[in-house]
Amino acid sequence: MSAARQRPFRRVTSTALAVLGAGVLVAGCTSNTPEASGGGGGGGGGGEAASPNDEAGETVRIGFSAPAADHGWMAGISQAAQAEAERYGDVELSVAEGTNDVSTQISQVETFINEGVDAIVLLPFDGAALTPVALRAMEAGITVVNVDREFNSPFAARATVLGDNYGMGVSAGQYICTQLGDQPDAVVAEIAGIDSLPLTQDRSQGFADALSECGLNVDNRVAADFTVEGGERTAANLLQAAPQIDAIWNHDDDQGVGVLAAITNAGRDEFFMVGGAGSANAMREIQGGQSVLDATVIYPHTQAADGIALARLIAQGKSLSDLSSQGVPQRIVLDAPVVTADNVDQYIDAAFES
Repeated sequence: MSAARQRPFRRVTSTALAVLGAGVLVAGCTSNTPEASGGGGGGGGGGEAASPNDEAGETVRIGFSAPAADHGWMAGISQAAQAEAERYGDVELSVAEGTNDVSTQISQVETFINEGVDAIVLLPFDGAALTPVALRAMEAGITVVNVDREFNSPFAARATVLGDNYGMGVSAGQYICTQLGDQPDAVVAEIAGIDSLPLTQDRSQGFADALSECGLNVDNRVAADFTVEGGERTAANLLQAAPQIDAIWNHDDDQGVGVLAAITNAGRDEFFMVGGAGSANAMREIQGGQSVLDATVIYPHTQAADGIALARLIAQGKSLSDLSSQGVPQRIVLDAPVVTADNVDQYIDAAFES
C-alpha cells in the first residue's frame, strides 16, 4: 500500500506504541498500573501479575474503533486503550483509524467481523447507527464491548462501559452547593456542551437536580460545542449578559480552555468555576491556585481501556477480580469524582491533555 494512502487499520506493536511519545503514554496508562492511585486495570504487562487474571492466557484478538481524536478527551480514550492492550502479552489489538463518518465506522466493524477477531471494543460515533453491525458481530460469536455511547439494543453488546453524565452534573452541583448553599441569592451560570446530545441533557439535569437540593438554580445558561473556539465565544456572550455571577459550571475542559480565555479577556474574577472531564491542563490550573477554576468533575477517558481489559477477561472465560459473582458485569457505570486542590495530586498523573 502506498504511504500516501490513508490506512484504515494498523496493528499495534511495541514499536508502534513507542512513537506515540513518552508523555502521551504516561497520560494514557498511568491510571492502569498497580502503582497509580485509583487506577483502572490489572497489571499484566509487567514481570509479576497483580492478580490471577493478569497471568497470560490464550491470545485474544481485539478490534478497536472510536471516533476521530479531534478532541483531547477522545485522543485520551484511544491512547489509553492502546496502552492497556500493550500491557498484556496475550492481547493482539487491531486499531481502526478514528472516524466521524458513520458509514466508515460500520465498514471497520464489518472488517473486524470478516477477520474473525475474538472481541470488538467499540465507541460508536452514533450508538443507534452502529447497533445493527454490533448485533451482527454478536450473532457471529464475537464479544462486543460497548463504550461511552450506548447502542439502542441490549443484545448488541456483551458488556457496556459508561461514564456517568447525570452523575457529572450532580457532582458539579453538589460542589457548588457546598460553597454557596448558605447564599440563596447566589447567581449560578452553566456553560453546556452540544444541547442536542443526550449526554449534555443528562449533565444539565443532574446539575439542576443537585442545585435544587440546596435551594439554588441555574440563572444563566448557554451552550457551546465542546471546542476551544466555541467555549470562548459562548463564555464571552455569557459574561456580557450576566454582570454578576457567583459560580459557573462548564461541562467540558477542552472547551474550558476557551472559556478561561474569555474570562481573562473580560477581566472577571468575582466567581469560581467548576470544569468537566478532568483534563491535565484544568488540573494544573487548580494546582496553581491563581485561576477562577476551583475544581473539575472527571468523566473517565479510561473507559475504552476498561473495555479492552473486560474483552480480554470475557474472551478468556475469566471473572472480574474482587467480585464474588462469576463472570463480568453486563453494565459498568464509572464514578464522576470532583477534583479540587485538596486531591488533585491523586488524579493529575493519569489525566489527558486538552
